[in-house]
Amino acid sequence: MLARLSPAIRQYMLVTGNYWAFTLTDGALRMLVVLHFHQLGYSALEVAMLFLFYEFFGVVTNLVGGYLGARWGLNRTMNIGLGLQIIALIMLLVPSHWLTVIWVMFAQALSGIAKDLNKMSAKSTIKLLVPEAAQGQLYKWVALLTGSKNTLKGIGFFLGGVLLTWIGFAGAVLVMACMLSVVWLSSLIFLKKDTGKAKFKPKFNELLSKSHPINILSAARFLLFGARDVWFVVALPVFLASQLNWDHWQVGSFLALWVIGYGVVQGFAPKLTTAKANNRTSHQAVMWGALLTLSPLLLAIALWQELPVAPTLISGLALFGLLFAINSSLHSYLIVSYSRADGVSLDVGFYYMANAAGRLLGTVLSGWVYQQNGLLACLIISGVLLALSTLVVQRLPERSEFMKTSDLS
Repeated sequence: MLARLSPAIRQYMLVTGNYWAFTLTDGALRMLVVLHFHQLGYSALEVAMLFLFYEFFGVVTNLVGGYLGARWGLNRTMNIGLGLQIIALIMLLVPSHWLTVIWVMFAQALSGIAKDLNKMSAKSTIKLLVPEAAQGQLYKWVALLTGSKNTLKGIGFFLGGVLLTWIGFAGAVLVMACMLSVVWLSSLIFLKKDTGKAKFKPKFNELLSKSHPINILSAARFLLFGARDVWFVVALPVFLASQLNWDHWQVGSFLALWVIGYGVVQGFAPKLTTAKANNRTSHQAVMWGALLTLSPLLLAIALWQELPVAPTLISGLALFGLLFAINSSLHSYLIVSYSRADGVSLDVGFYYMANAAGRLLGTVLSGWVYQQNGLLACLIISGVLLALSTLVVQRLPERSEFMKTSDLS
């Protein structure tokens, strides 16, 4: 059956498989680091600082990675990312007294570089496989890729919590390093090295996008993911462990189920939205963004009114996850749709640079605001950032109008 597929589709399947394997280890590693170092007595802000370099180098990597992908090919950047993640995991296998904040931050820096090289490579490749006129198909493929990635990341959260309970931090990291090494060696053998090379050779000064829609979508993405991570990355797992006294496996399992459900909804986003990837998809992004803005604010009000914490938090997270998944899929489709076909990684890389910058902002705020003012303040800030994101995406021109003045082919 695989032999009947075109070489491009087979290559894309290999890229997607690599991305999935990487995502599994990335989700597990994040949960391992949060829970293990919180158990060691690190404060919420100190735990957040462990991810500072992870998010910061994600910003740099998406910008430079898009340039490298256009010049070298997307499969090379994918293989580099897999190799760096293995090195990051090996760095965490040192004796426990070596695991200082600075050491872990540098290991997380490599992991952040690796993650965004992989994400940029996989999401850029999909643009090259779908004809320009088949925007509905493009929306479905992007939604499927994004949704499956987040489902696996959720499984990774569960895996991280369970492995930490069963075999400890070092044992869990060793298992993941061995698994990813097998994937990396297979990738080096089977992946071609020319996918995604731009016909033109982009200059370094072309890294910053000059496209109005790309800039708008990037600003909206920055705010969107800052709004999610300001309460989800550090504040929520620490709250569950310290305030509700949940065990590691319970925290990991709960967040895993949330992310898995979030990924499933992303995959079905084209069916849940009324826009069939037509010229009014940007209007849908505004409508769904406005609905998403209300969800953390409603949860904050419920907690302020001292409703039962656990059921309120679970139901609030479910609503937020549903709406955020739809918004994320719409935005992910729009960036691929508005990007240039030749040198697509430059536009996608710039966009996910903004994504990483938003995650960086959200991560730092998550630890600092939670430590100073608690979960309620994190939720209010989330609502403010989401409102700003919705206002920004409202300025996006319709795709039909944009194409009249631009060449996306």
